[in-house]
This record gives sequence, structure tokens and C-alpha cells, in this order.
Amino acid sequence: MVELQERWPVLGRYERATQWLTIWADLGRSPRTIEAYARALTGYLECCERNKTDPMVAGREQIAIYLRELMSRPRIHTFGAFEGAQRVGLANATLQQRLVAVRLFYDYLIEEGLRTSNPVGRGQGASGGGSGRPSRGLLTRQTELPWIPSEEQWQAVLAVFATEPARNRLMVALAYDAALRREELCSLRTDDIDPSRRMLRIRAETTKTRAGRAVPYSACTGVLLTAYLRHRAVISRDRGPLFLSESRRNYGRPLTLWTWSKVVRRIAVTADVEGFSTHTMRHLCLTDLARMGWGLHAIATFAGHRSLESTLRYIHLSGRELAEKLNKGMTQIHSWRAGMLTQQQSPDGTAS
Repeated sequence: MVELQERWPVLGRYERATQWLTIWADLGRSPRTIEAYARALTGYLECCERNKTDPMVAGREQIAIYLRELMSRPRIHTFGAFEGAQRVGLANATLQQRLVAVRLFYDYLIEEGLRTSNPVGRGQGASGGGSGRPSRGLLTRQTELPWIPSEEQWQAVLAVFATEPARNRLMVALAYDAALRREELCSLRTDDIDPSRRMLRIRAETTKTRAGRAVPYSACTGVLLTAYLRHRAVISRDRGPLFLSESRRNYGRPLTLWTWSKVVRRIAVTADVEGFSTHTMRHLCLTDLARMGWGLHAIATFAGHRSLESTLRYIHLSGRELAEKLNKGMTQIHSWRAGMLTQQQSPDGTAS
């Protein structure tokens, strides 16, 4: 917690904020989750200070001011060809994440008896009283379909990856083959691989849902794996993290999430495919599985989704259900029209 206070001094000025983060850390939340909470709460506390508002007694008006700041904040690209490009306002998903942290902080204050209400609030389902209608949350949630590249964009990205070192080529192949999240990919260890069955073990502690799973990879990826393992032996013969850094500063140490993100971002800029990210391979894989006719539960198991709602996004994105309905409907219409054309007509013009 001292490191967080050094990074964000405002946390040190509010004892309850530090206590709340410490409790979440003691409960076993991942360091990344604690960091996300700390970043969101820091932004809110700094907003309160700018407006000379005590966050301990702040109301919904202060939450609205905070949201207005977030929605008007410019986002500036700092990478290669997109350097200097601006977009206004954080994405809806990011806004939701920031609000969740503030809401949880006020929930904690209520539990401690320091407040009686939560200024953030939350959406409620319909109840028996009143109008019977569900109430909306403070910020309307927008659910967008995942972005996937077109075939031309995918080919452009692959052309750049083909010039990359063995490690990077293997990482993108595994990310697509097994639909791996960034942390799942970077956390792979040498003993997580079963070459005889071409299977990967995804350990529970590396997953978003904290549920382990086993997933296959293709024969083509197996060839890349063999080549990389030979190369890895030159760096280190020790068992442990599969992917190792080859930079002067961190030679032989485990590859970090941020290094992999930088690699993918550099390749996206080179290929001129701005939307490509570390999560794109996972999105594309799950969409392709839906296109191939995989069932909802099979895709959910493969992806490690806790909720089928997440999996449904890829079914929708693939357009499979709509295409099936359209084809079925068009077949019926075609048969009907063809039948009308082939009916024999009687001399008086009526169908016989």
C-alpha cells in the first residue's frame, strides 16, 4: 500500500481510502484489481479536492461533476502513426469501471457507519411497489460487440508478425488458437504444456474468473512451439515461465504483460490496423468458433466464460443465427414463389 501512496499521494491524505484498499488486498484481490481501484479512487478524490468537496460527505452532485470530467477528458494516442490523434471522453466500459470503484468505496463507508447512503447508487430490478419498472443506474451501460479485423486487416497483421522473433510468432499463434487473455498467455509456464496431446493448462490463478481449464492448440502452433523451445534453451534451461525477455535490462526474466502489449501495439501501428490489441486474437478465435457452428456452452467452456451472456456476444458477432434464419426464410419464400410459377392455369385463369 505504501507503493500506491507514493504513486498516488492523494490516497495518503484520506485514511479511509487506504484502509479500504488494504481490506481488498487482504481479501486476496489481484494486484491488478487493487491498482485499478486505486487509480479510479485517486481520480475521484482529486476531483473532489479541485471542487473543494469533502468526499466523506459528497453527494450525487459531486459524482455528476466527476463523470462530466471523465466524459470530456481527451484521449491522446502516443504510438507511431497515430501519435497526436485525439478522442474525447473515456469509453463507456472504462467509465463503468471507474464508477464501480467509487461505489464500492462508499459501500465500505456505509458498512463502517460513516454514511447512510451511497451517492453513486446502482440500477434496481422491477419491484412490486411503485411503478413496477426497473430503475436505471447513474450511467447507462452500453454493450458493444467486440471488434475483429477484416480479412485484409488480419493478413496485414500476420505479414508483420511473420518478420517477428520466434517468441512473438508463437505468442500470437497461442493467443488465437486457445483464445487466451493477455494474462493467461503471459503467465504460461513450461509445465503447462502437454506436447503429446497438444494441450495447454490454464491455471485458475491466471484467469479472470479464477477457474482453470484445459485447451488444445493446433499442429501448426506446435511447430512454432518446438522452434521457440529450442531458442528458449539458449536463454535459459530452467523450467518456469515459458516466455522470457530478451532485452538487455531484463534478459532471461519473465515477459511482462506490458512488454507484450507494447509488442502488439508496435505491430498494429506497422500494419496500420489501429484497433488491433492483445485481446483481438481471442475475439477473432471465439467468433470463428461461432461461425463454424460450435454450440453456446462449448464456446463458453473453451473461453472460460463465467456467464453465457459474454459468449452470446460472439454468437451475435458471427451473424450465425441471423444467417440461419435468413437462409431458412428465403428457402421457404423461394419454394412458395416457385410453386406459384409452376402451378397449372385453367382456361379461365384460375389455378388448377
